[in-house]
Amino acid sequence: MTVLSQFRHFRNPPFLHKNKFFHNKNEYFPLPSTFNPAIRCIDFSFYNWDLISNFVLKGLYFSLMLTLVATIGGVLFGTVLALMRLSGRKWLDVPATIYVNGMRSIPLVMVILWFFLLMPAIIGRPIGAELSAVVTFIAFEAAYFSEIMRAGIQSIPRGQVYAGQALGMTYSQNMKLVVLPQAFRNMLPVLLTQTIILFQDTSLVYAIGAYDMLKGFEVAGKNFGRPIEAYLAAAVLYFVMCYALSWAVKRLHQKIAIIR
Repeated sequence: MTVLSQFRHFRNPPFLHKNKFFHNKNEYFPLPSTFNPAIRCIDFSFYNWDLISNFVLKGLYFSLMLTLVATIGGVLFGTVLALMRLSGRKWLDVPATIYVNGMRSIPLVMVILWFFLLMPAIIGRPIGAELSAVVTFIAFEAAYFSEIMRAGIQSIPRGQVYAGQALGMTYSQNMKLVVLPQAFRNMLPVLLTQTIILFQDTSLVYAIGAYDMLKGFEVAGKNFGRPIEAYLAAAVLYFVMCYALSWAVKRLHQKIAIIR
């Protein structure tokens, strides 16, 4: 054994395991045959219009539809809850308060799972992931829209409410003709911001198997063996859409502030 080989032997001494000597760790810890020590390059070349139209657009359509329906339903239901809390009647105020505080204290993904798993057991038949997601989002987002509506209604000066009452308006007429039109203008930026958050939350329907935009990217990534690129593309698209919408809301808020 030469001096150089003795030095290498000293630097990488063999180790004993189950009465066998191993001269390096690769002999004891064999690497898989498909292992590539080099970092795999990120490749987005598999994306084309056929892939986007067959996988991504279908999920994007459902995400946008869920956002729109949940926003409209949540605003309507939330307005009713806000009026119940501002009515001054305990038999209306207490149930609305319990509902709003209860929904806001539970994570959305838990509400989605509970409704999807428990509702079929209650009604005796499955309702599907898409319908379950729509109903859950309306019921959940209504609690947040309710607080926005309540704050907007309370931002209107009480003098205008008293003026409506002096003209002989009822409570419903006063809210419909005097308070709510002004409150909606005050609340519009906050409502749109909550809608953007709602769009981001639509990715949680992935937990019950609904085909949203994130699911579309995941299926495309699995089919082409590129899951990392699929999730990166989904993250970029979510960021671009939400950032553009946030910028538009900011501009709208500035215009409303100037009008005031």
